Amino acid sequence: MTQTANGPRLRIKLRLEYDSPLILGPGKAELLARIDRLGSISAAAREMGMSYKRAWTLVEEMNVAFAEPVIDSARGGPGGGGARVTPTGQSVLRHYRALEALLREAGAEDLHALNALLRPQGST
Repeated sequence: MTQTANGPRLRIKLRLEYDSPLILGPGKAELLARIDRLGSISAAAREMGMSYKRAWTLVEEMNVAFAEPVIDSARGGPGGGGARVTPTGQSVLRHYRALEALLREAGAEDLHALNALLRPQGST
């Protein structure tokens, strides 16, 4: 948790476990959102300042962990490639954002209390 102009900023990471654990956090959620907006894994990676290889690894982790793929992609080439967020991916992103909002709203008092207990920036 970090301090913003409007108070503490919440960044949640969820460890979802079944057969293989998946960490779902702000980076993967943002990657899904950008792929949805841009229609491209490489364009989303560029916007986020990450390598295509890293973005593809994150997509593969999510596609393997969920019962249905979250991203459907086509290889590039003369006709161009592309990627789209599947209905499962849309649901994952929607539920993740809903949990963020729930924790931010219902936990606001506790978040502010924890933030007040932090050492001021610059002090050691």
